[in-house]
Amino acid sequence: MTTKLIQGPVALLPTKYGLFNITIFKENDSIDHAVIFLGDLTDGEPVLCRIHSECLTGDVFGSLKCDCGFQLAAAMQEIQKVGRGAILYMRQEGRGIGLFNKIRAYKLQDNGADTVDANVNLGFPADARNYEACAQMMKNMGFTKVILMTNNPLKINDIKDHGIEVVDRKPIEYGRNKFNEDYLNTKEERMGHMLHHQD
Repeated sequence: MTTKLIQGPVALLPTKYGLFNITIFKENDSIDHAVIFLGDLTDGEPVLCRIHSECLTGDVFGSLKCDCGFQLAAAMQEIQKVGRGAILYMRQEGRGIGLFNKIRAYKLQDNGADTVDANVNLGFPADARNYEACAQMMKNMGFTKVILMTNNPLKINDIKDHGIEVVDRKPIEYGRNKFNEDYLNTKEERMGHMLHHQD
């Protein structure tokens, strides 16, 4: 199935990290993804880019069970520092299983399961996300070369498969603490994330 995207207008978004532009992409007439960005992204130069999957608990409530909120804040600050870049905020909560099932997975984690086993025990893949829409959003915004802020090799490979050139990777490791140590170790040991335990 081909992803259908409709882009909305661009508006200004003042934040505590500085002024951004924001636009919305509606995917298949149902899911709204956001892009916040700075600078001219259409000049052919690689764009500093973060693909960030929605995390209500981390991004909004400041959960320490994950590193999502820390990564989002760091990406916004880095783009402000550089003066050019984009964050694709994708509505793929809980690695693609949705908020309801994510909290079901949290309950299993409370009882000792890691994040991979929790998803699998609920009948889901360890990671149900795909990045076809991300690649199409980038193309719609006029860029196909990125410096990707990520630790996830699957994300890199997926957007490459959809026609985006990843010219470099920028590690994004922030927020390691006693509540998410096991979560991060599972990312590294079972999901192949490229972590070096820096903060």
